[in-house]
Amino acid sequence: MECVFCKIVRGELPSAKIYETEMSVAFLDINPISPGHTLVIPKTHVSSMIELDENMTADLFNAVRMVMRLLNEALHPDGFNIGINDGKEAGQEIMHLHVNVIPRFKGDGGKSIHAIVNNPPSESVEDIARKIVRRDQEA
Repeated sequence: MECVFCKIVRGELPSAKIYETEMSVAFLDINPISPGHTLVIPKTHVSSMIELDENMTADLFNAVRMVMRLLNEALHPDGFNIGINDGKEAGQEIMHLHVNVIPRFKGDGGKSIHAIVNNPPSESVEDIARKIVRRDQEA
């Protein structure tokens, strides 16, 4: 099956587009969990943040910032959650990278990003940091 987000980028499927750059596009989620829930995607098909180069990453997150400004001016939310489900086990359903910009409103019943998972590590934070730093230096 062809990627639904690629079809949106090409204009083959309709979307409620609210912002666009040369490399990214932002449109309202068709199944919003909050008024103004927006998806910001790279126009190039990638499934994971790891696949983005520096320029695409900068453009994508500048688009996220601009979308937040637009939503803030139009809807006056009390806050935002910004999230990426990267990979099937993280809940990614459409395998085209997308950043969720979710306006939050006082009393909306939502929780913080810390409510997503409850799987504390068995190793110390320091031990995990050593593994990460060691791998980074080997690369």
